[in-house]
Amino acid sequence: MKLSVVIVNYNVCYFLEQALLSVRRAVEKLGAPAEVFVVDNNSVDGSVAMVRARFPEVILIENKDNPGFSKANNQAMRRAQGQYVLLLNPDTVVEEDTFRACCDFMDAHPDGGGLGVKMLDGQGKFLPESKRGLPTPTVAFYKIFGLASLFPKSRTFGRYHLGFLDKDQPHEIAVLSGAFMLMRQRALDQVGLLDEDYFMYGEDIDLSYRLTQGGWKNYYFPGTRIIHYKGESTKRTSVNYVFVFYRAMVIFARKHFAPQRAGTFSLLINLAIWLRAGVAVGQRLVAQAAPVLLDAGLLYGGMYFLKTYWEQNHKYVRTDYPAAFMLVAVPAYIVVWLTSAYFSGAYDRPTKTARIVRGIFLGTVLISAISNFLDAYRFSKALIILGGAWSMAAMVGRRLAFHFWRYRDLRLSERRQKNVAIVGSATESHRVRRLLETAAVQARIIGYVSPTETTSSSGNDDLLGEVRQLEDIIRIYALDELIFCGKDLSASQIIALMVALPQQPPVAYKILPEDSEYIIGSSSKDAPGDYYALDIALNLFRPQESRNKRVLDVLLSLLLLLGAPLLIWVEKEKVGFLRNCLRVLMGSCTWVGLRYAAPPRRTARPILSPADAVPAATALSEATRRRLELLYAKDYEPSMDLSVVLRCLRELGRQA
Repeated sequence: MKLSVVIVNYNVCYFLEQALLSVRRAVEKLGAPAEVFVVDNNSVDGSVAMVRARFPEVILIENKDNPGFSKANNQAMRRAQGQYVLLLNPDTVVEEDTFRACCDFMDAHPDGGGLGVKMLDGQGKFLPESKRGLPTPTVAFYKIFGLASLFPKSRTFGRYHLGFLDKDQPHEIAVLSGAFMLMRQRALDQVGLLDEDYFMYGEDIDLSYRLTQGGWKNYYFPGTRIIHYKGESTKRTSVNYVFVFYRAMVIFARKHFAPQRAGTFSLLINLAIWLRAGVAVGQRLVAQAAPVLLDAGLLYGGMYFLKTYWEQNHKYVRTDYPAAFMLVAVPAYIVVWLTSAYFSGAYDRPTKTARIVRGIFLGTVLISAISNFLDAYRFSKALIILGGAWSMAAMVGRRLAFHFWRYRDLRLSERRQKNVAIVGSATESHRVRRLLETAAVQARIIGYVSPTETTSSSGNDDLLGEVRQLEDIIRIYALDELIFCGKDLSASQIIALMVALPQQPPVAYKILPEDSEYIIGSSSKDAPGDYYALDIALNLFRPQESRNKRVLDVLLSLLLLLGAPLLIWVEKEKVGFLRNCLRVLMGSCTWVGLRYAAPPRRTARPILSPADAVPAATALSEATRRRLELLYAKDYEPSMDLSVVLRCLRELGRQA
């Protein structure tokens, strides 16, 4: 056996399918026996069924829980028979000659214990983590505090990603990336497998270091390329990523550095963890709050102008309003207006003027009603009405200005359609159109680009030209996105086009794998991969229903806490009941949600599943539970949550 390929999967069925298709082609070109393992860490998105149906040659290991990346890889590595073992991420695409080229390089370098390749993101840009140095305390300090980013090519500060080394030349390096980590089996027999103390992140650094300590060399080999859709399982901007990633560095320091140095290093790392976590939280809050804060500023400025104008021109007694008007009353008005607008959908996409007007109108009525009961803060009905009118005008006007600046039109409620071209045959082009239409993707299909030479385009209005003309086609038709058909182009051809096409104007790239129903891509190395799929529209995840569900969760939790002195006696898990009430209030959990069907995006952990409320003589199968949850998500109404909670009242203390 020449090569053993190991892929650990967790709820990324769509990426795994594409990875395995590319692996199948690369194995065919290897010209030597190879085996492929998929270790599934208890996915609930149909990954296991897909592998069984489409890839019968794969050795499938099904875990009933998620033991982490290291343990899962080790499960397969202990069974691997290959001369070389490759750890490969599921969100990757390898070229057809990748396995052959890598094995040939390792055959020619018998001192090589491990090998990494040139990795590109979903836009064809080089990923600097393709080659890395050892994160010594000094190197880690430069990375954590941003000096490595400021001076990436410096031999002093840029040693984490070795930016001073030519990315197009082979080099001896210290650390391999776990996304593509080819190792000699003989070297693994000597130094051991992955350290299972690492749940995720850091295990590749640890094993790379142990290979070099064992007398082996690690190589960076740019003779072949892979796509790595970073982000799907690595949420780089999340607080969780910051904690997990940098704490992995602490484990590494304690294990491999002298105890006295490890203590200092751990202290610095932990300080940096909290600093970076705070920055991550701050960036997220600023990004989410910026539109609201901008609206609040506009409303406050407008109210100040209206107050001044009304004092000087229309007030019966020409005296200034007391300071409490601008300090207390106006901020309270703004909170009511913006809250009402939010629940009316003013911040949902696409923007609709009617939602803003409705929200502000309701807020104005509410302010007028409340002010009747507060004599000390009853200043002017006229200013409340004028303020409401200004709020409508300001919020709509701001959105019109931003929309015009970006799209050069004033069609605010219309979501701009992307200009998309398909690179593939006419048959695959029709299939892409059908998939996009079924998935209700907002896109204007300009036409398709033939991957082969064509004699004439007469009689085919959809044909835009040939691949060799792609750069001109992008510019002429102002394309926003290209979809490559994996049935008509090899991975090598797709990667070569992604690298060769100019970065300006920016174009997004996606791939439709052969016989797949997923169109996959990623807009940047730090963004999660995304995909268009034949998924049903789920009412549960529409913005308005998401808000209604959150409000219901909060109200239910408050009512349950008020009734806790009585309810706690009927609960099976009394402490868990109180804990869950607080968790739902904090937003980390929801009373009812999807436990068995993978949601399309990250959601609060559910305490109950709609399947729990179904009376059944025997236990429901997992497939049945998933189907019931999808029906719940498709037709969701808040009353469904109430029904499930009432039917499962004694189970509210269970572990989420």
